[in-house]
Amino acid sequence: METARIEKRIGVRASKERIWELIADLSGWERWNRAESAVEGTIAYGGSIALTETIEGLPERRATVRVGEWQPYAQLVWFEKRGLWFRVVRYFEIEELETDSCIFSSGFIFSGLRGEMYFDKHRKALRAAVDSIADGMKAAAEAEA
Repeated sequence: METARIEKRIGVRASKERIWELIADLSGWERWNRAESAVEGTIAYGGSIALTETIEGLPERRATVRVGEWQPYAQLVWFEKRGLWFRVVRYFEIEELETDSCIFSSGFIFSGLRGEMYFDKHRKALRAAVDSIADGMKAAAEAEA
């Protein structure tokens, strides 16, 4: 299976608890995440999350995704199947370096032939989205830390 990945990792001067608090507050994502808004649902294994994806240069769309993995203070991973040949894994990860200092990662993994084609076609817009999300998390977590 073909895969393509795009990710932004950024240093954040805030605790893993603070970063997780921002992630876990689904209705508050708009404070730091311009690409995924109107978020509602449940962070739980197999839980469902609905969100509006607004990536500049792509049509806005409403998606319902399934939580695949999550670990408080460490990661949130969700999956979306788009047709028969296209799957997207979306994730946030927190890596604690020391108290009040972490690496935050935001990324997409596209799999399947159509997923790789989608990635190739929209790479610039996807790069801007993950950069914006990571920068937004850094600003929000550090402002309130």
